[in-house]
Amino acid sequence: MNYNEIFDQAIDRLHSEGRYRVFIDILRNKGAYPNARCFAGHNGPKPITVWCSNDYLAMGQHPKVVEAMEQALHDVGAGSGGTRNIGGNTHYHVDLESELADLHDKEQALLFTSGYVSNDTTLATLGKLLPGCVIFSDELNHASMIAGIRNSGCEKRVWRHNDLAHLEELLEATPLDTPKLIAFESVYSMDGDVAPIHAICDLADRYNALTYLDEVHAVGMYGPRGGGISERDQAADRITIIEGTLGKAFGVMGGYIATDAKIIDCIRSYAPGFIFTTSLSPVLVAGVLASVRHLKSSSVEREGQQAAAATLKTLMREAGLPVMDSTTHIVPLMVGDPVKAKRISDILLAEYGVYVQPINFPTVPRGTERLRFTPGPAHSESMMRDLTSALVEIWDRLELRLAA
Repeated sequence: MNYNEIFDQAIDRLHSEGRYRVFIDILRNKGAYPNARCFAGHNGPKPITVWCSNDYLAMGQHPKVVEAMEQALHDVGAGSGGTRNIGGNTHYHVDLESELADLHDKEQALLFTSGYVSNDTTLATLGKLLPGCVIFSDELNHASMIAGIRNSGCEKRVWRHNDLAHLEELLEATPLDTPKLIAFESVYSMDGDVAPIHAICDLADRYNALTYLDEVHAVGMYGPRGGGISERDQAADRITIIEGTLGKAFGVMGGYIATDAKIIDCIRSYAPGFIFTTSLSPVLVAGVLASVRHLKSSSVEREGQQAAAATLKTLMREAGLPVMDSTTHIVPLMVGDPVKAKRISDILLAEYGVYVQPINFPTVPRGTERLRFTPGPAHSESMMRDLTSALVEIWDRLELRLAA
């Protein structure tokens, strides 16, 4: 058995398909986001502008967040000291869970080390706790949700994206007394569209199903206090479990669920992904705590981000670039070819100092490869005009089709 040959073939397949992933070597400039320094292929750092960060509101740079983390570091040190059960349950963790429960108007919340872990662990544990459970999953759900559903061992029914008729058809074919869980997202981050939350909850009520809503691309971004699409649409009280991340709009790291106290008690008592892992550093938790509290009372960042996204979409459409329809802060630009998407990304970085990663399979279906821009409140209109001009030049250079 030639193990090296097997590994070489696996990597060669990615190269031949044009979807080998390259991680860019950068450092962000504190207090000057979206400006950063790129170290890839240069003799020393080169100034660049970041256009693809999920730190949507630049809260990772916010003075309140940085100060809170510095204070926590000098107060308690760097690490948490262990799992939540053994030494790692700090007062910072307790305070943040209280803030997150309040954010979603739920009884309790539970912290995890990432949004991926919170989805995988919670869905897997729920499925094991509910005898004979069937999980209904939107076809565009995130990989972490798919992993959790698979690890649950439950039967799975996948419904066409946001297709309520198809979901009802699948629910109707399942006995009413069978435990059911409908798992879906609020904002789908690669297309930028939104789930019809109330309509899905209507079906859940009709067919006696629990609901699980992934709000990772919406928490901090929508609603009067940043509670997500479920808060904006006044639907949070209809959702059984709301899951979110602390590493996107809140700008730091971690994941969580918010739900009623009984479900929290079950997850924290049965979930290996919670029980057997070191808890988040209190330094990180302190930063998130400051971020959540700030965004509960401040809409300036949200409004700035939405305005920036609207401006960039308009500029791209006016230039004839194939910007996809999106009702949210996500600005996806369709390319439709993995090699060309990577080539555009490389030219933007090397010649224009613009950093945006190509999005390829399996993140999106083959043939729908794209560039995904996430303009924030600190991206100026001048930056957007320069970006649009660069893209038009590259589209012409590579003989790609512009809209009529």
